[in-house]
Amino acid sequence: MTAISPDQTTTDSSDAPAAAVPGVRFASPFAVATPEGAEGWESMYPYYALLSDERRADEDSRFWFFDGMHNPEPMYPFDTIATENWWVAVSQMSTRVWPIPLAGGIDHRIINGYLYISPTAVTDPDEIAARAEHFATRAGHYFENWDEMYAAWEAKARDCIARLSAITFEPLPEIEPLDRVLGGRGLYSTYDILTDYSALIHSFFEIGSYHFEMLNLGYGAYLTFREFCQAAFPGISDQTIASMVSGIDILLFRPDDELRKLAALAVELGIDEILLGEDDPATVLAGLTDMPGGTQWLEAFENAKDPWFWFSTGAGYQHSDRAWIDDLRLPFQALRGYVTALRNGEDIRRPLEQILEERTRVTAEYRSYLPTDADRESFDGLVALARKVFPFVENHNFFVEHWHHSMFWDKVRELGRVFVAHNFFDDEEDIFYLHRNEVYSALYDLNIGWATGIESRGVTYWRPEIDRRRRIRDVLKQHPPAPALGVPPEFLTEPLTVMLWGITPEAIGDWLGTADADDSVLRGVAASPGKAVGRARVILDPEQLHDVRDGEVLICRITAPSWAPVFSRLAAAVSDVGGIMAHTAIVCREYGLPSVVGTGFATTTIRTGQLVEVDGDKGTVRILDDTEEGQA
Repeated sequence: MTAISPDQTTTDSSDAPAAAVPGVRFASPFAVATPEGAEGWESMYPYYALLSDERRADEDSRFWFFDGMHNPEPMYPFDTIATENWWVAVSQMSTRVWPIPLAGGIDHRIINGYLYISPTAVTDPDEIAARAEHFATRAGHYFENWDEMYAAWEAKARDCIARLSAITFEPLPEIEPLDRVLGGRGLYSTYDILTDYSALIHSFFEIGSYHFEMLNLGYGAYLTFREFCQAAFPGISDQTIASMVSGIDILLFRPDDELRKLAALAVELGIDEILLGEDDPATVLAGLTDMPGGTQWLEAFENAKDPWFWFSTGAGYQHSDRAWIDDLRLPFQALRGYVTALRNGEDIRRPLEQILEERTRVTAEYRSYLPTDADRESFDGLVALARKVFPFVENHNFFVEHWHHSMFWDKVRELGRVFVAHNFFDDEEDIFYLHRNEVYSALYDLNIGWATGIESRGVTYWRPEIDRRRRIRDVLKQHPPAPALGVPPEFLTEPLTVMLWGITPEAIGDWLGTADADDSVLRGVAASPGKAVGRARVILDPEQLHDVRDGEVLICRITAPSWAPVFSRLAAAVSDVGGIMAHTAIVCREYGLPSVVGTGFATTTIRTGQLVEVDGDKGTVRILDDTEEGQA
């Protein structure tokens, strides 16, 4: 069975296996030099995350790429909990739980503070067959009972978040409260702070396990549909396939939808002037309390905040990825934009109808190319399943990386304030320079000092150690990592490597310097259709989002879903990392914004103010002139 669309005459290059370039390899991971001033960086991280001479032959022969999607900067020691969590959680799903026929685990190493990962492939035909049998039985149960399994998943996630919310940390009391003594419980503040910290850590690993319970199935259903389409329609692009499951109603759009509703309510109540006339959110909120209609708007605002403002400005894997609820400037900037648009008579709704119309048109067109009723029946079943399960691929992010992780980082800060109160640290943020296992030791040290009345060693130990680690990390941050190390893969068979991270033969060729060179053109994954021209706005920190101007082209390492309110002001979006199913690609498609992802070097090649052309159909970004205009 092969049906060929009349307009499909070329092969989508991302479908081809990535063949190694004979005699060409990346630098050895063991050859990466430690920057001057960062000596001893290894002491900040656990031994199992580092390269080792004992495993040198294996580690030097593998392909490692920089995971700038989740950790674009040198990792803080505490933040490794996020990467260590998914190191196990995602790998066990592919190897021990489902397992995915062609995909092994994804290994990790920290090099100069940066996270490198190495996907493994399964190539033995007998093993692939055995794994496929396991996968069919286990995945089939979930697919057949998807609604019930998803409802149970959401209940587990909400329960985990509720228990996390209940955890609190306070300084140890001068004397144990009388009610704790007379109640005869026999357990006191030292026990509680240790067990509460354990509960905090366990909460992260619990939600991390839920994170991947169904995620691979969401990708699996989509990839099965993709494979059918590639076989039936030779040369069909990934973007065309993705358009057939677009128009999905996902939770990651809900925070932005809440802002649109709040903007409409402000205009309806006649309180929009104060939103437009004042930049500081606290001043706006205080001013609304005495205005007619202000109380009603404030009540709607408070109802929207929890949970929808637990929306991280990053990937959620670093404590520096603050949420809207911690800093209201980004959502208020979007509010002002929506209010202005409404006052100008504009429609501020997401272009869902157009996306659904295009989805219907493309699906019907390609279905018509199929030669038999059996082919059409298979196609109908696969696209229906992909549409049914694919929303989980994005929905889980709100519960996990946004709601849970944002709250988790705030709870860690709360514990940091305990150490400040007991004179271990100068600032609550200092706790992130400790690995989570070191925090256990610091807490026990704290308990010893409180129990004995003798100063804890941590009072004099941690400040100089934190200062040393801070200096090292500052040095490492000034030395960006190479995109890849080791031996290029003979084949790329691990699906998430291509679909999520955007590691393609072209990307590997660009990194090796073997691709056709044109200094004015960057190539990446054609993530969202359309062509746009505009001045570049390079964003390396969410703080810089406040500088975005209408009609600019966003250039970033990767976007976060919480940046969506800014998208209505943009001409296009470009990212260094990501594949066709990265969050940047999905969100841009749903907002009708042209996008190219996985360019590798956009943020280091393009400067704010340069005029650029983004072709979301071809996957190219062209620098049109070298004049840096329109800078803030």
